[in-house]
Amino acid sequence: MPYIIDGHNLIPKVSGLSLQDMDDEIQLVKLLQEFCRISQKRVEVYFDNAPPGSFGTRTYGCVVAHFIRQGKTADQAIQEKLKRLGGEARNWTVVSSDREVQVNARAAHAKTLRSEFFSQQMSGILTEKPHDLSEQEAELSSQEVEDWMNVFGIDEADEES
Repeated sequence: MPYIIDGHNLIPKVSGLSLQDMDDEIQLVKLLQEFCRISQKRVEVYFDNAPPGSFGTRTYGCVVAHFIRQGKTADQAIQEKLKRLGGEARNWTVVSSDREVQVNARAAHAKTLRSEFFSQQMSGILTEKPHDLSEQEAELSSQEVEDWMNVFGIDEADEES
């Protein structure tokens, strides 16, 4: 299930990020890219107050970032997205702790998730240890070696000479 995220609402809930940072939006996008890579989810994130000449939509892998021009809010852009989705909105989860955004999402039959909870989920996914292949490697028994040699048509007598 893809996510629609109220970016500036999520940033203060993510450990290590702050709305005071000059590159807070890009830092969040990078975290979301990694989250999408691991969880195989899609994300659309909305940021309001884009400076003149910086507004628009940019794609970063599975993350689509919408930088909303000044004079319009991310909340409004999210509501418009939900309207465009129509009945498909029920297949999306809207991430925001803003009550108005949540009410509009529920009215569109989208699922909602508070930013704090999404941040916790994302953090959990991003901090999971990757599987270490060396720990999974095991010695093959002599029977398994023989079976594989048969599969590949290798004769043990040929190997010994």
